[in-house]
Amino acid sequence: MSENISFFTQYWAFSFFILGGFGICFFMLFLGWLCGGKSFSRNKHIPFESGINAVGDCSFPFSIKFYLVAMLFVIFDVEALYLYVWTIGIYEIGWIGFMEIIMFVCSLLLGLFYLIKENVLNWVPNNN
Repeated sequence: MSENISFFTQYWAFSFFILGGFGICFFMLFLGWLCGGKSFSRNKHIPFESGINAVGDCSFPFSIKFYLVAMLFVIFDVEALYLYVWTIGIYEIGWIGFMEIIMFVCSLLLGLFYLIKENVLNWVPNNN
């Protein structure tokens, strides 16, 4: 009987934690909406950059390579975080973990070599 009580108590505590977290988030969003300034003017939706008002059409297309390199940077940066976590627990994981990280690094290198082979990281436009 005591096992069932602690089992339900844990679920109630967890559900209270989740509901409390969402409640705090919604409360802060509502409070910001309620107390925030509201301005309805023609100039509200004009871009303002470094104190200089925009003149004409300020949007120009970026090359898709820019976005591709940015995504690849984020992906490889997150994978570098995995390597950091591995170095923290190197003594606990032993040789099996060492072999797993070797396979992980090899897959990263294979992906990098593939990107280099496909000229994804080349910023110079092709003349084809």
